[in-house]
Parts: sequence; C-alpha cells; structure tokens
Amino acid sequence: MKLKQSLNKYLEILNKYIFVLVVLFFSTTSFVGQENTVFTKKNKVVNKGKFFVYWGWNWASYTDSDIRFKGNNYDFTLRNVKSRDTPSEFSFKKYFGITNITKPQTNARIGYFFKENYTISIGLDHMKYVVNNDQFVNIDGNINIGNSKYDGTYNSQPIQLTEDFLRLEHTDGLNYINVQLYRFDDISSWFGLSSDNLQINLTEGIGMGVLYPKTDTTLLGNERHDDFHLSGYGVSAGFGLNITFLKHFFIQADVKAGYINMSDIKTSLNPLDSAAQSFLFLQNNILIGGRFKLF
Repeated sequence: MKLKQSLNKYLEILNKYIFVLVVLFFSTTSFVGQENTVFTKKNKVVNKGKFFVYWGWNWASYTDSDIRFKGNNYDFTLRNVKSRDTPSEFSFKKYFGITNITKPQTNARIGYFFKENYTISIGLDHMKYVVNNDQFVNIDGNINIGNSKYDGTYNSQPIQLTEDFLRLEHTDGLNYINVQLYRFDDISSWFGLSSDNLQINLTEGIGMGVLYPKTDTTLLGNERHDDFHLSGYGVSAGFGLNITFLKHFFIQADVKAGYINMSDIKTSLNPLDSAAQSFLFLQNNILIGGRFKLF
C-alpha cells in the first residue's frame, strides 16, 4: 500500500513533466513554422569547448523513510515517516526578486562541454523537506529523558508526531551539492528542423554529491537547532528535453531521481544528539540558461 502511494506521487509528477514537454515542443514547432522565420540552415553547431550555466526551479517528492534519533538519554527509530516538499506559491517577486531568489526550491549549475556530446558540471539542487506533523508512526527503541509522557521502551508501538515531540525540516534546505556527467543528443532532425539557431536536445546522465542541509529541528523539548551541517551523500540520474535557440540560450525541462543517505543530521545544540535517515527522491525541474565560449 505504501509503495503504491509513493508510485502514485511519482506518476503525478511525471504527468506534470510530460505536460511541460508537450507545451515546449508545440510552442517551438509553432514558432519555427511561422513565415519569415530566422531559423534557416547555416553551419553545424559545435558544442565542444563551451561553458553553460542555468537557473531554475524544482518540485520534489520523497519516499517514506525510517529516521533514527540518538542522544545521551534516548535511542529510537521512527518507521515509515511521511514527508513533503514546500514549493513557494508563484509570484514574480518571490521567484525573480533579488532578495528572495533562493526562497523557492531552486537549481543552479555551471558546466563544460569537454566533448561534443558530453558535459561535466557542478551545481546545487536546493530542495525542501518537511516531516508531516501529527502523523502516526511506529516507534522502536528507548527514551529516558525524565518525561513520563515519552519515557519508556518501545517495540513497534504507534506514536503521534506532535510538535512537542518532534518537528523536523530541511527547509533552507535539503541542499544536494553534486557533480553531474551528462550526454546531449541533438534530435532536431526528428521534427524536420535543420538550423544552427534552434536545437532540440535529449539530455541524460548521472550525478553524485554531498548533502549540506540547514536542518530546523526541535526534539523532545530540547533547544531548537537550525543550522547548516554536512550530513551525508546522494546519487542521482536524470533525463530531459533541452531547447536551445539563437545559439546561446536555452530552456530545459527534466526529471531527476536519486537516493539520499544522511547519517549525521544535527538535531540539537548538543554534539551528541543526531539523527540518520535515507530515502529516494524524484525531482521535476524547469530551467533557463545559456551556453557560451570564454575564448
């Protein structure tokens, strides 16, 4: 049942992605089909040696995860914890204002075409992750903090995640700093296009990196923690559609799926307190950028 719910979430995001691809495709082919178009056949586009940068926004979904909490007086695991992302409602000020530019869930990347069809890049996937409060989960382990409400030994008993028990968010954010190796394939000819001013590319590749979240946590009445900390690693793979126009500018829609393992999440100001969790994620991205030669 839980797997089915996770798959339904993923299919919902994939449907959004397919819709974006369809809109991009028909917008492009309609534009190309206009009379007096500037997209006439010229020289073959050469990618090797070009740099590229992009900025964009993401929507993410996560599988349920077990979260283990350890400290001086407790060691327990919460099973199958549900979570969500928190994308900002769209407004020009929120998404394009200089002072708010990192508040939405964003992606930023710089890369280089070291071969005609291959790029290496480094970037930040700034996702957000919030544990759903007031959900019921099973708990295993022990708590001995001097609070009769929660002290005890647990063996798969249900417990409600009220705010006085746990609030856990990676909201500034779930920062996946990663290196990607991607391939670009020009498929313009599939649609009868032949121009150096317009390219339609398929992109696909893999990535790996570290997680540097800013975790906002209160646990069992301890003082709130809200700071950045190197917490683990991630691996990912993705594919997408890139439309490059006027040789230098592009829009791109892609999907990225991956695995995150955070074995050292900080949960309080006490260095002995920590948490660990791992989960899968699916990310849907809309990106804008440019590619260019420096010399």
